[in-house]
Amino acid sequence: MHRNFLVTGGCGFIGSAFIRKMLDRADFFGKIINFDALTYAANPRSLQAVERDWRYRFVQGDINDFSLVESVCQKEHIDAIVHFAAETHVDRSIESALPFIEANVKGTMLLLEVIRRHRHIRFHHVSTDEVYGALGKEGEFSEQSPYRPNSPYSASKAAADHLVRAYIQTYGIYATISHCSNNYGPFQHPEKFIPRLLTCCIEGKPIPIYGRGDNVRDWLYVDDHVEAIWQILDKGKPGETYDIGGGEELSNLNLAHTLIDALAQHTGCHREQYLQLIHFVDDRPGHDFRYAIDFSKISRDLGWTPSIDLQSGLQKTVSLFSCLH
Repeated sequence: MHRNFLVTGGCGFIGSAFIRKMLDRADFFGKIINFDALTYAANPRSLQAVERDWRYRFVQGDINDFSLVESVCQKEHIDAIVHFAAETHVDRSIESALPFIEANVKGTMLLLEVIRRHRHIRFHHVSTDEVYGALGKEGEFSEQSPYRPNSPYSASKAAADHLVRAYIQTYGIYATISHCSNNYGPFQHPEKFIPRLLTCCIEGKPIPIYGRGDNVRDWLYVDDHVEAIWQILDKGKPGETYDIGGGEELSNLNLAHTLIDALAQHTGCHREQYLQLIHFVDDRPGHDFRYAIDFSKISRDLGWTPSIDLQSGLQKTVSLFSCLH
């Protein structure tokens, strides 16, 4: 617990949750260096509670700036890089793929080059289940699933995964990879499904849902996700990949109804007031039908299982969202 972490994308949704969780530990006496470019998806407010913690420091920078990353690692005596920084919104990748290649592929490669020059530093790459493509009505993704990305975003994350594996095999770096299912929770960027739906409800605007809302996702509360990442950092084996799922599958339409129920209970408004805002729109190109993750490996090897069920997680999300708005 005396390790010094460089967290890329620490002002993002999942990165900030990881930082808060680590600094909430009374037995953590290392340092957290938050390395973030402060792009549109960054939310510094998510870290206001830890800004004065002596174990925390913020550095504004781009992961494509090799010299800056290397100098921070040397100056701060970094023991591990936890790599969250990424372009993640599928719709944006469909509009323009180049920023995703720059951030997710080139940025990851340059971090790996830093690791190659400073071999004592451990590297953990946070990836997504979308690299596996889409499932039908049955089955689950696992660490043995073939890669079949269907969007520029998922293709860029798949490329980054392959680079990490190649550097492990070629240069013998100490690295691990994890794939997660759809995250949700406090401080998520409003372009994502759950905060967008909540915003539309509160502002009385139409709630856009692709197609007929039949697409199915496996939902994972963000605090469970970052706990899994800590378990990988603490006990995971170098060179291994771990898949992290929430075990909570819902179609987009069913999730909308469940979330509306939680919001109506919190606000005292009638659910029909929100339900009438649902508006079906044309499906996006290459929209994956279903994701689900078999997380038996991380459960068996590291003892991790999700602890927050969907109902509880949505209630927490709605409560904090309402406070912030």
